[in-house]
Formats: sequence, C-alpha cells, structure tokens
Amino acid sequence: MNIGVIFAGGVGKRMHSKDRPKQFLEVYGKPIIIHTLEVFQNCDEIDAIVIACVEQWIDYLNKLVEKYRITKVQKIVKGGETGQLSIYNGLLAAKEVAKDNEAIVLIHDGVRPLITTDLLEANIESVKEYGSAITTSKVTETIIVIDDANRITTVPDRKQSRIAKAPQSFRLNDVLNAHNQAIKEGRTSFIDSCTMMKHYGYDLYLVDGPSQNIKITTPEDFYLMRAMIETKENEQLYSPSEIKE
Repeated sequence: MNIGVIFAGGVGKRMHSKDRPKQFLEVYGKPIIIHTLEVFQNCDEIDAIVIACVEQWIDYLNKLVEKYRITKVQKIVKGGETGQLSIYNGLLAAKEVAKDNEAIVLIHDGVRPLITTDLLEANIESVKEYGSAITTSKVTETIIVIDDANRITTVPDRKQSRIAKAPQSFRLNDVLNAHNQAIKEGRTSFIDSCTMMKHYGYDLYLVDGPSQNIKITTPEDFYLMRAMIETKENEQLYSPSEIKE
C-alpha cells in the first residue's frame, strides 16, 4: 500500500499572508494545497492520502477536499507543535489506514505543488528496491560549509552535492520506528525526515526530481509558482518555438 502523508501544518509567517495559512492561498483560482493533492490523486500508484493540518483549518480543508473531489484522502488530523510532530501525527494516521498491511509512505509538503506523478512513482520504486527515496535536485552553484565564525571550512564537490527536497519516502514501519526513538529521546525538532533517518543510521538513496520542485514559503516563491503554471499552460496552446518568439 502506498500512502501520501501531506504536511500542511504551517501558518505561513514568512509569506506574510493576512488571513490564511500559505497552503490555502489561491493560485489561478485554486488553493496551493489542492494543486499538490491533485498530483497524488492522479497518480495510479497512490492508494491513499492522509493530511496533518493546522487544527483550526481542518473543517475548511475537508470542504476543499470534497469540492475538488480528492477521493483518496482517508484522514485529516491536526498538526503538532513542530514540523516533526506534525509529520508524526500524519504517520500515525497512515498506520491506521494501512492497518496490518505493509506500506510505503511518501512524506510531502502541502506547499510543494510543482511535482509530477512520474516523481511519485520513482519514489515508490526506490523504496521498494532500497528502502528509501529522498527527492533531490542537482546543485547548479557552489556549496560552501562554514563554522560559527563564518569561516569557510569546506567546499564540497558540486558533482557530489544535492539539495534535499520532497517527497521523502520510506517504509512506514521504518520511519515510525525512527520517530518513536526521537520522541523517546526528547527530540522533536528534526528539520525533515531525511535528517532524522540519517541520524538513526538508515541508508538513504536519492531520486533526482524536477528543478521546479520548489516549496512555496515566501511571496517570491508564490509568484514563481504562478509563472511556472502559466508557462505550462502556454505550452499546451503554443509550440516551444512560438513561446520563445
């Protein structure tokens, strides 16, 4: 069983949105999170979706799911105090959905809509073969590592570097075991599942994804997403040569 675990627990402080979390801002008449959920809905390999959402927006999200016919959504649960704990709540919901069946979970940001069904399928295949899939993008500029005094300590080889993105996918029991261990140790602020799983000794394998797989965090991201969607729409109407002209 393959389950999308969508994290929609943020409140969008960096977006400076006035009256709603960033995942509910509309782009071309549709909330960002619906753009994201539709990719999971349209992927034949995805059997179910669970969402961890800001508690006071759960009713609204339920209405959106019904309106846009996202029929694979099985549970919407409240988020936690941190991103890690929100994902944990989503994983517990996924465990309820899977029951006694083995499951693969694709952990994904609700505000990362510019993904493809091919990417989701590649994640699933990687987990089946290797036990994990961290969606990445290739580095196009030089990465540097610094110390506390802002001194550059390392310049990694660009060919050996990647940017970790999402989805980040695992066998459900593996990632739940890591979360339970972290909670047992009082750790609740791992930045993402990739960092947590590496900390607890799991082997991680990458799946290179599209460069446009951005997380909508700032107003600049919001406008970039709009431009990318508009470009895709134009490609349906015009040939590539006509767009260049």
